[in-house]
Amino acid sequence: MNLNNQTTVNVQEKSNLIWAIADLIRDFYKPHEYGKVILPMTVIKRFNDTLAPTKAKVLETYDKVKHLEVINGFLETASGYQFYNTSVYDFEKLVNDSEHIEENFRDFLNGFSDNVLDILENFDFDREITKLANNGMLFLIIEAFNRPQAYMGADKISAVDMGYIFEDLIKRFSESYDEDAGAHFTSRDIIYLMTDLLVAEDKDVLNEKGVTKTVYDMTMGTSQMLTCMTERLTQLDADADVTVFGQELNPETYAIAKADMLIRGGNSDNMRKGNTLSDDKFSGYKFDYIISNPPFGVDWKVEKKAVEDEAKLGDNGRFSVGLPKISDGQMLFDLNGIAKLKDDGRMAIIHNGSSLFTGSAESGESEIRRYMIENDWLDAIVQLSTDVFYNTGITTYIWIISKNKPVHRQGKVQLIDASKMVVARRKSLGSKRNDITDADREVIVKAYGEFVNATYESDGKVCESKIFNNEDFGFNRIQIESPLYENGAIVTKGKQNVPVADASKRDFENVPLVEDIDRYFDREVRPYNPAAWIDKAKTKVGYEISFSKYFYKYEAPENSEVIEKRLSVLESDIMISLTKLFKEA
Repeated sequence: MNLNNQTTVNVQEKSNLIWAIADLIRDFYKPHEYGKVILPMTVIKRFNDTLAPTKAKVLETYDKVKHLEVINGFLETASGYQFYNTSVYDFEKLVNDSEHIEENFRDFLNGFSDNVLDILENFDFDREITKLANNGMLFLIIEAFNRPQAYMGADKISAVDMGYIFEDLIKRFSESYDEDAGAHFTSRDIIYLMTDLLVAEDKDVLNEKGVTKTVYDMTMGTSQMLTCMTERLTQLDADADVTVFGQELNPETYAIAKADMLIRGGNSDNMRKGNTLSDDKFSGYKFDYIISNPPFGVDWKVEKKAVEDEAKLGDNGRFSVGLPKISDGQMLFDLNGIAKLKDDGRMAIIHNGSSLFTGSAESGESEIRRYMIENDWLDAIVQLSTDVFYNTGITTYIWIISKNKPVHRQGKVQLIDASKMVVARRKSLGSKRNDITDADREVIVKAYGEFVNATYESDGKVCESKIFNNEDFGFNRIQIESPLYENGAIVTKGKQNVPVADASKRDFENVPLVEDIDRYFDREVRPYNPAAWIDKAKTKVGYEISFSKYFYKYEAPENSEVIEKRLSVLESDIMISLTKLFKEA
């Protein structure tokens, strides 16, 4: 079975079954605390069922090699995975001895290899075992998970399916606590769009046999972006050698990601826990692809000292280009990603609208945009619809960064307005009211791939692509001074009688980089302020991207006669309602 492919298992049914088990502990845990028990138990049962076919062989091998100093290799070979369990117990044996359930369950857990024990430690599950046992719940939970319907072996449930199950469980736990579920995962419709945009320019290369690629997610959550990227690459080349790497701050979602990687047969050491901004676990690494949905609108006060210290390292660090305002650190992840891309690497990263334009000329945000654009790395930005994420209804954007654009894209940036390419969900999931369908995704990827100024229509929905030169997004911020007057005369200074500037009348203008600032000044300022001048020593270069300006559609105001008729009808309806109300009274 290919662990990267989805099976026909009913994911929702399995998730419902697991969620129902949480009812057993409702007298001892609040709904938002169910995850403390259900998530680690789901992972443990997944390990138990996956190892079941080779359990006897592992025990037989362990009996032969337990006296040796190094035994991991033997046991991993016996289990068929990079993890194993040497305890005589499994879920079947545990439910056959209810009298000693806590003692036996701990023996079972301690029989796991060290990489699994690390996962369990990050769930902080030990204290919950004691609580469950003391309240007579441990046996009931294990018994419920041992039912045939709760089977979760890798031979029946793929990594993709398991990812969906974990996503649904985390969403339910988050909703019960009014927590941001979207902080832990991104919906698959968005992820698949990101993966398809990433590989769109590389399909010819990826169709070659035996391609080797590395993929990194700097805020991996439960690692579903890495799962989907692996799935896409192996669809293009079944023999592709895909190695994934991820870093995650949240211990529970890190534990799920590591468990998923172990069962998939990948290197679980590539799943690392820590704060990407202040504790980079992949310093010096370079990757072919980066795919990420970092937090936006979140301050970086905790990471401030580490980030500023690294910024002082210049080219030896990740953040010397510029630092965004302390209230929103999302663009720091751009710099982290760019630093980790190979010379021909590509990155897809999610941002909100502020990354497009926030910050004045030479601010941290503007300098980061300038860094991307002047190095010709910003390839495309796709505007998505509102209400496509679980935890926010705002408009979001996929930025595509390419370290080595193909010739026809060099010196250019493509903007795609795909905000209409969605369908409304029958039932919303948190803030997610819209889905990007397969057909929608195909239109967006086609617009990206054709790389022309064009409008695409599908089922009455419009997707628009526009191509710009890199310099179209740059501007010179000029400082315009007006003379200080006293008694009707201009105040001057020095032998040259240079006019003194009146600071209260100081003004600023953003002049497109493609335009000469003197000509702009003569046309836009001098006719209205003949005595003004430009203080050219204060000119600053900035970069910003305005979707609203580039995709603005003029809509003529409604005819006044039509408005008058509509108001007349409304007024008549109100009068009829009032008359009826007073008669009844």
